Amino acid sequence: MTDRPVTPLLDTLRSPADLRRLAEHQVRQVADELRAETISAVSVTGGHLGAGLGVVELTAALHYVFDTPRDRIIWDVGHQAYPHKILTGRRERIRTLRQAGGLSGFTKRSESEYDPFGAAHSSTSISAGLGMAVARDLKGEKNNVIAVIGDGAMSAGMAYEAMNNAGARHERLIVILNDNDMSIAPPVGAMSAYLARLGSGRTYLKLRDIGKQLTKRLGKTIDRTVTRAVEHARGFVTGGTLFEELGFYYVGPIDGHNLDHLLPVLKNVRDADFGPILVHVVTQKGKGYPPAEETADKLHAVAKFDVITGAQVKAKANAPSYTKVFGESLVKEAAKDDRIVAITAAMPSGTGVDLFEKAYPARTFDVGIAEQHAVTFAAGLASEGFKPFCAIYSTFLQRAYDQVVHDVALQKLPVRFPIDRAGLVGADGATHAGSFDVAYLGCLPGMVVMAAGDEAELVHMVATAAAFDEGPIAFRYPRGEGMGVDMPEFGVPLEIGRGRIVKEGTRIALMSFGTRLGECLKAAEELGTLGLSTTVADARFAKPLDMDMIGRLVREHEVLITIEEGSVGGFGSFVLHALSDNGLLDGRCRVRSMVLPDVYLDHDKPEAMYARAGLDARGIVTKVFEALGREAVPGALTA
Repeated sequence: MTDRPVTPLLDTLRSPADLRRLAEHQVRQVADELRAETISAVSVTGGHLGAGLGVVELTAALHYVFDTPRDRIIWDVGHQAYPHKILTGRRERIRTLRQAGGLSGFTKRSESEYDPFGAAHSSTSISAGLGMAVARDLKGEKNNVIAVIGDGAMSAGMAYEAMNNAGARHERLIVILNDNDMSIAPPVGAMSAYLARLGSGRTYLKLRDIGKQLTKRLGKTIDRTVTRAVEHARGFVTGGTLFEELGFYYVGPIDGHNLDHLLPVLKNVRDADFGPILVHVVTQKGKGYPPAEETADKLHAVAKFDVITGAQVKAKANAPSYTKVFGESLVKEAAKDDRIVAITAAMPSGTGVDLFEKAYPARTFDVGIAEQHAVTFAAGLASEGFKPFCAIYSTFLQRAYDQVVHDVALQKLPVRFPIDRAGLVGADGATHAGSFDVAYLGCLPGMVVMAAGDEAELVHMVATAAAFDEGPIAFRYPRGEGMGVDMPEFGVPLEIGRGRIVKEGTRIALMSFGTRLGECLKAAEELGTLGLSTTVADARFAKPLDMDMIGRLVREHEVLITIEEGSVGGFGSFVLHALSDNGLLDGRCRVRSMVLPDVYLDHDKPEAMYARAGLDARGIVTKVFEALGREAVPGALTA
C-alpha cells in the first residue's frame, strides 16, 4: 500500500459547483488527480477499478459542463461511478467503499442527491432517463437528463426498447455511449472530433430538425430522397446510422480522454433544444494505470492491491470456489456427452463457463448482457436435443423470469440452470444477493430445484442435471470457497427428490437447504453439549421434496427447523405446505423456518451478513431454544 496521492486542486473541491468555478484548462489537472485518487482508494478497499479509470475525463467533463444535481446524470450499472462519488462530496468516505457501513459500490439514491437512480444491474439507464425526461416536461422544468451507458450494457434488449421509445417521442434526452470494447468506431482523431463538434452544433441540429419537420408535413418520400441522404452520408463516415434510425441525433465518435474534444461537444449538446441525442465517446478501460491497461480484464474487479506493482492482496483459499467446482465438473460431464453446451450472459469467468470454453470453445456461447435471450436461446437448443447449461447469477436470472416460465417450464424443455451467487454475496450488497430464486422457481410446475450443501454435492448436482432430461432443472450454490470436504473424482447423478441425513440425533432436527449446512453442523455440536441430541439433514431438493425424510424427522423429533439462504416463500414454505397437506402439523413436533429477513441487507462480509440475518450457528441455536420455549444458555457459541 502507498500513501495518499498529492492532489492540490482536487483538495479544493467539495462539490461539482466548485469544479465549475475553475478555468476550463484546469479540468485536465482535476482529471489527473481524480485518477490518482481513484487508484489509491480502490487499492485500500478493492472493488471495480478499470471501468472507473476509463471514464475519469468523462466524469470531470460532465460535472463541469452540466449543472448537477439539477441536471441528472445516470450511470448505467455503476461500476464506473467511483470518480463520480469522489467529485460529489463523498471523497472523505471513498475508502469505505464496499465496507460495512460504508459507501456502496454502485450508485444509490439514499446515499447522495447526485445519484438520481440506483444502478447495479445493467442496461437500465436509458429507460430511467426517459422517465425522468418525461417527468421534467410534465412539470414544465428545463433541466438536462444524461444517461451514461457502456457498449456492453448496450447489448441488452432493454436499452434498445428505451431508445426506440425515446426516438419515437422525440424527448430531450442525452445518451452517452461509453465505447471501451466494441470495434464499431473508426480511428478517433482530429477529423472525427471536428465532425463531432460540427454535428453537435446548433446550426446543424437546427437544419436537421427542420428536415424532420418537413418530413412530417410532406411525407416519407422527401425524407428518403433528401433528408436521409445527408444522414446516411454522415453515418457512413461516423458509424451512427443505427442510432439515427432509432430516432437519435448521433454525435461522434470522439476521444473520451481528450478534454479539448470532449468539453465543446458536451457544451453543444447541453445547449441544444432538440433530442434525443446520442454522443459516442471512445474510452480505454483502465486508462492511465499501466497494471490495468496491461491485463486482459483491465482490472475490472480487484481485491486490495499495491499501487506501485498492481499486485493484489488475496487470502489463500483453503478450498476450491464453488464457481470453479462447477466449471470443472461441467467440463468432465461434457467429455462424456457432446450434446452438453454452455451459455453465459457476459459473465464467463464469473460463472465458471470460461473453464468450459477453454475445453470446448465451439460449444460455448456468450450472448452478451442479454439474460432474456440467453434463456430462450437455451430453450431452442434444448428443443433440438442438446443439453444447455444456462449459467446465470441468481440476481440476474430475475431479468429473464418470463422466459423461464413461458419458453422453458411451460414447454417442459430440459434447460439446466446453474445458479451462482445464491444467498448473500458480501461487498456487492443487496443488488447482487441471490435471495429469491428458490421462491420464484419453486412455484413453477415441473421445475426441479436443488441446492448444494457443500462443494462435493455440487459435483453430483452437475452430473444430476446432465443426466436429467424430463424438464427444466436448477441448482444453486454460493459465491466463495467450499467447506474443504473430500472431493469425488466424478459426479454421480442423485435420485431426484432424495435428501440425506448427515448427522443422527434424537430430539432436534435441523434440515438445511444449501450451504448453511456447515452452520447447522456447528449448531448441532453446540446443542449436543447442552443435552439436545440433534439430527442434521441436507434436503438437497426444494422441489420435489423428500417427504419420506421430512415425515421421519417430524415423527421422531421434538423440533424441526428448516434453514435456507433465501427469502420467505422458498424451501421452508414448501415444507410447511407439504406437512399441512399431509396432516403432519399435529403439534407433536414444533416446526419452524429460518429464512433471510424481509429487508435488503447492505454490503458487508458474508459471514457478518449471515450473522445479522440470524442464519449462523448462534442464530440456529437461539431458534431451537425459542421453539422449545426456553432461553438459550448464556454464553453459548460466543466464540
